[in-house]
Amino acid sequence: MPHSIGFERKFAMRDWLKKIRKQRGLTQSTVAEKAFINRAFYAQIENGSRNPSFEVAKYIAKTLGFSSSAFFTNELSEPFQLALKNSPMIIAHCDLELRYTWIFNPHPDFQLENTFGKRDDELAMNQGVLDLMNLKREVITKAKKINRKISFPLSDGDYCYYVFGEPLLNNKAEVIGVVTASMDISDLFKNTEK
Repeated sequence: MPHSIGFERKFAMRDWLKKIRKQRGLTQSTVAEKAFINRAFYAQIENGSRNPSFEVAKYIAKTLGFSSSAFFTNELSEPFQLALKNSPMIIAHCDLELRYTWIFNPHPDFQLENTFGKRDDELAMNQGVLDLMNLKREVITKAKKINRKISFPLSDGDYCYYVFGEPLLNNKAEVIGVVTASMDISDLFKNTEK
C-alpha cells in the first residue's frame, strides 16, 4: 500500500534538511545568512516548528541544492495527492548527487524517513537500481528528458516501471537535479509476455 506524505513526511524532510546541511559542511548560521534570515528562525525551520516563506525557501533550497517545492508539498498539492495516492505512480526529485530531496508514493519497501538524502544504491542494490541511477545520470549530463522501462526485485515480487526522467532546473535554467515519474506497468508487462 503506497504511503502518502503527511505529518510524518514533514519531520522526515526536516531530518533530511539537517543531514544535507551537515553533508555540505554548512552551519545553521551559514544557511541562515545565505537565506537572509537569522539563525534562530532557520533553526525553527530545520526542526519543523516553523515553515519558511516562498522566498526564504528558495534561498535555503539554492544554498543546499534541492527544489524549494519540497517545503510546500503538503500545502499546495492536495488535489495532486488525492489523485495519485492510490495510483501506480511514484514521483521523486533528486539532486545532482542523485540523493532524494522529495518523493511521493514510494513502494512500501522504502520508508519515507529513510529515503531523504540518500541515493538509490544506499537503499537497495540490484540491476533495477543501477539502471535507474544510470537514467538519472544521463538526464543530468544530457540535460534532456529520457524514459525507459526498468524492472526491480522488491519484497513482494518483481515490478516493472516505465520511468520518465527530466532535468530539474533552477530559475536560471541550470540543471540542479532530476525529476522522475515512475509508473508501475507490471500487470501490463505480464499480460504481454503471455
